[in-house]
Amino acid sequence: MSYMPVQCEIQTPVGVLFASAEDGAIIGLSTEDPGFSRGDDPLFDLLRAELDGYFAGKRQVFDLPLSLRGTAFQRRVWEALARIPFGEVRTYGEIAEEIGSPAASRAVGMACHRNPVLLLIPCHRVIGSGGRMTGFGCGIGMKETLLALEGHSVSKSNKKKAWDKLL
Repeated sequence: MSYMPVQCEIQTPVGVLFASAEDGAIIGLSTEDPGFSRGDDPLFDLLRAELDGYFAGKRQVFDLPLSLRGTAFQRRVWEALARIPFGEVRTYGEIAEEIGSPAASRAVGMACHRNPVLLLIPCHRVIGSGGRMTGFGCGIGMKETLLALEGHSVSKSNKKKAWDKLL
């Protein structure tokens, strides 16, 4: 049985997120409105609770059913991102190596950009070589805020700004 996707808005410390669900799975979590009909899905309550736990520092892993649409390459990248532990980071090159495509760091960056479920697949944990904060569709400020929330050290000036935004 196929259902039409529905969406809801979720208020978070980093702004409004738009969640989408279809057929018993989360299909999207973004800062951009996907334009689906507003609706209710029991998954939205679970998602809110898990996000609340994450932002309160009590949850490090999300446990929701996901249905991700993407190419085989994108899926390999997203699976690798999902394995990055809370509070740790990897470079685009390290992800490319992990998925067996060592020359594909730019393509890894594009797959990160196309990640349909912000936070749930932690693309914010991928940084540039040498520790540079690069490439995040929601802005470097949000990336630094999320990494600071997870206890990853960002530059001292940016860490204070990141925490100030969250509080």
